[in-house]
Amino acid sequence: MTKTVMLTGAACLALLTSMAHAEPLGGLAFSETTPHSAAMTPKDNFTIVGTDDLMELTAINEDGTVKAIVEIPTGTSAKWEVSKDDPKAVYWEYKNDKPRVVNYLGYPGNYGAIPATALPKELGGDGDPLDVIVLGQAVPRGEVVDVRVIGVLKMLDGGEQDDKLIAVLAKDSPFAHIESMAQLDAEYPRVSQIIDLWFANYKGPDGGMEGKGFEDAATARAVLKAAAANFEAGR
Repeated sequence: MTKTVMLTGAACLALLTSMAHAEPLGGLAFSETTPHSAAMTPKDNFTIVGTDDLMELTAINEDGTVKAIVEIPTGTSAKWEVSKDDPKAVYWEYKNDKPRVVNYLGYPGNYGAIPATALPKELGGDGDPLDVIVLGQAVPRGEVVDVRVIGVLKMLDGGEQDDKLIAVLAKDSPFAHIESMAQLDAEYPRVSQIIDLWFANYKGPDGGMEGKGFEDAATARAVLKAAAANFEAGR
C-alpha cells in the first residue's frame, strides 16, 4: 500500500511539474509532448531548427512522389509553420501576442508545405509554398516525408482562394496504396467529407472558410507543377 501511495505521489508531482513547465507555452500541457524531427533541434520553446534549407529540397521526386514538410502532426492543434525568414526553421506562429492554437478538433492529417513551390494569386495561390494535408499516422514536426498527391480541396478563405493539396504517406501507412480521391472514398468512406468539414469549420462559424469541393489527382499535379515552376522562375 505504501509503495502504491508513493508511486501515485511521484506521478502527481511529475504531472504538476510538466504542467508548470508548459505554462510558458501558452498553458498547453500537450505542446511539449509532440515529437519533432531528429534532424531538427529546439532553438527555444517556439522554434526548431535544422541544417538544411527546406526550400532547397526538390518538390517532386523521380518516382513521382512528392516531398512534404510536416508542420502540424495529425491530431494536434498548435499552429506551426516553415519560417519565411529562415527556411531551415519551423516555428510556432504568433497571433494576438500569443502562440496560435486552433480552437477546434486537432488536424485530421499531417498538415504542412511542399518545398520549392510558390503559387501566385493569378494562379489561385497566395505566393507561399503549397499547403498539403497528408493522410496517415502522425509524423514528427519538421520531418520531410514522401507523399502521393491524390487530389485538391478547393477552398475560399475570406473570399480568396486557399486550396489544399490532399496526399497520403507513400509508405508505411494504411493509406499508402491510395492513388485517387475516388479510391479514398471507396475504401475509407467519409474521410474526404471529414477533411472538407474540418477545413470549412476550424476557424469557427464566422471564420470565412468555404469549401468548393474536391478535384482529382491530375488537377492537383497541374497545380503542383505550376507552383514549382513559379518558384524556380522567382529564384
